[in-house]
Amino acid sequence: MKFENILDEADGFGRYQIALVLLLFIPRITIPCHFLLNNFIAAIPSHHCDISSLDADGILGNLSREERLTVSVPAQEDGTPASCHMFSHPQFHLLINSSSPSEVAVVQCQNGWEYDNSTFISTLATHVKSHDNVSCSSFSALSPLTVFFSVSLSLKQFDLVCDKRGLAKASATIFFLGVMAGAVFFGVLCDKYGRRNMLLVSYVLSIVFSVASAFSSNYIMFAAFHFLTGLALTGITNISVVLSVEWVDTKHRTFMGVFGSISWSLGNMLLAGFACLVTDWRMLIITVTSPLLLATATWWLIPESARWLIANGKAETAYKYLQKCATFNKRQEFTSRVKPESLSTVATMDQQGHSYTYLDLVKTPKLRRLTLFTGIVWYGVASTYYGISLNITGFGLNLYLSHFIYAAIEVPAKILIYFTLDKVGRRVSQSGTLVLTGFCILINIITPTEYWTFRTVIAVLGKGLSEASFTTVFLYTTELYPTVMRQNGLGYTSFMARLGASICPLIMLLEDVWTLLPEVIFCTMAIFSGLIAWLLPETNNARLPETIEDIEETRKKPVYFTTEDQSNIPLKLPISTDTTQ
Repeated sequence: MKFENILDEADGFGRYQIALVLLLFIPRITIPCHFLLNNFIAAIPSHHCDISSLDADGILGNLSREERLTVSVPAQEDGTPASCHMFSHPQFHLLINSSSPSEVAVVQCQNGWEYDNSTFISTLATHVKSHDNVSCSSFSALSPLTVFFSVSLSLKQFDLVCDKRGLAKASATIFFLGVMAGAVFFGVLCDKYGRRNMLLVSYVLSIVFSVASAFSSNYIMFAAFHFLTGLALTGITNISVVLSVEWVDTKHRTFMGVFGSISWSLGNMLLAGFACLVTDWRMLIITVTSPLLLATATWWLIPESARWLIANGKAETAYKYLQKCATFNKRQEFTSRVKPESLSTVATMDQQGHSYTYLDLVKTPKLRRLTLFTGIVWYGVASTYYGISLNITGFGLNLYLSHFIYAAIEVPAKILIYFTLDKVGRRVSQSGTLVLTGFCILINIITPTEYWTFRTVIAVLGKGLSEASFTTVFLYTTELYPTVMRQNGLGYTSFMARLGASICPLIMLLEDVWTLLPEVIFCTMAIFSGLIAWLLPETNNARLPETIEDIEETRKKPVYFTTEDQSNIPLKLPISTDTTQ
């Protein structure tokens, strides 16, 4: 007896499953807000050397602010003040003749910087002097909310500009390194202690570390808690996907996978609105983390994976959850047709009580091959997606609208991929979206910059395709790995994805070597990983593998499994357990 047969008796796709995915919507909305938060909290606004303290009571005091800026800071080619240098001595002749001799000595900024606050009150890169001297003794007469904002703004910013500019970019890399570590951490513990328990751990740790990062008093402290935030959030990402897929029947896995991923697009669009309304980076972190409080309060409603419980010898507990599922889905005949002892006959493990580790991913030949190929595909999917998503300054539009457009295109992309996943299969969808994403990047590489409208359309199309490939790879991977190794497999592939994401900000710095080099790298990676995806087995309408033997068993001919739909009409669906196809 297979688990699919028992789940079908409780209704493998009913109100219970819909309620589960809706409960997981709440925490999953926060994921894109944190993963793409760097677009806003690490933005570097226009700035120039601070000249407010230069001879304010002397001869410069008789000049207007614009005139003082003219004689103190050299102008760039576009006429704006230089960002990182100032004249060693005032150049008064510039008030009459705006052209400056090339031999005029310049020095680095001596008294900090002045920032353009028209877009952001503060970011990681800025330093807001007007809040530096907020006195804690004055808080007694203020409301708690005012105190909260005042304390947040009183903490000094970090001035990550000029020679420290790379630290602002590196904050994204640090976050994704944390996500990499979290993929390993939660991959091991979820298969050992269960999906549900570790989901609560992920909720709590995400809240604690996010708030701590928002109140960091120096960059090192921020970097440490930003790393830990990424680690904690990974649990939500991976566990929610696995729980959704393990509770649904074979026929509706595509719907559950794609519908659940809509939460990413919704959260991505909300991030543009949050960032537009909350322009202080500390408060923005608090704002995008707040939905996790509601998620924690509703955690007790989320069931443990019945598949995992059976695989770990906890059949009685699994039966209780299946009973709840049947009751919620109005399958009253479940208890008469399925008995607790029936679960003991479900073939889900090759060794009861065996503790699986990441080493098991490479111990057998076909699972080892699967591990290699899925790792490459995940790396390519993530590096391409974040390579596009973290570069939103080329539209000629404001930052918020650009981000919203990139997020909005994901919705039709998901709707399209929903139909293609069932019509043409997982493998074609995965390979096709990656290769087409690569060609979109290639078109923008060879298209002259003056054709900005065409380039914008192609960039948005590439973003949609990259999101479609990400939606596919989550569902595809959960179907490829067996139940006993599914969380470990997803943990490993997530690690590879975050490796790709963490390197993206560093690749973007290569534009100083050659402007097009980052795009060339992302294009090559997308096409290469798309070709590798073609080597993976098809899983459309296939029964989820339960054991490593299900992966390793080679059958020369396609086999069929029989299940029943709600009308009790037998359905014969072809599958192949030969992963070499």
